[in-house]
Amino acid sequence: QVQLVESGGGLVQAGDSLRLSCAASGRTSSRIEALGWFRQAPGKEREFVARINWNSGIPNYADFVKGRFTISRDNANSTMFLQMSGLKPEDTAAYYCAGQRLGSIRYDDWGMGTQVTVSS
Repeated sequence: QVQLVESGGGLVQAGDSLRLSCAASGRTSSRIEALGWFRQAPGKEREFVARINWNSGIPNYADFVKGRFTISRDNANSTMFLQMSGLKPEDTAAYYCAGQRLGSIRYDDWGMGTQVTVSS
């Protein structure tokens, strides 16, 4: 199993930037296919935000964050980041880190989440 712990959330104003981190542990280098970010706002379903292939570093983004959010990873420290800029009130949500294991077609491991609140 891969353990995931998010950090970096907080309360910011519209237009501000914030960087989220996801620290992975548990033999990550031999077990992770990709890490991703999801978010869930109150009363709404969880939605995909971004994903990064652990080996190649190739990212994928949801359309609503393209040009504003950047996903990256530090393999040496088994950490993934989400740099968020131009934040909007509609970005307010709990952000979750998720891990896709090698050979898996789904996200198998989840963090507890970190809250991002954007005030207008």
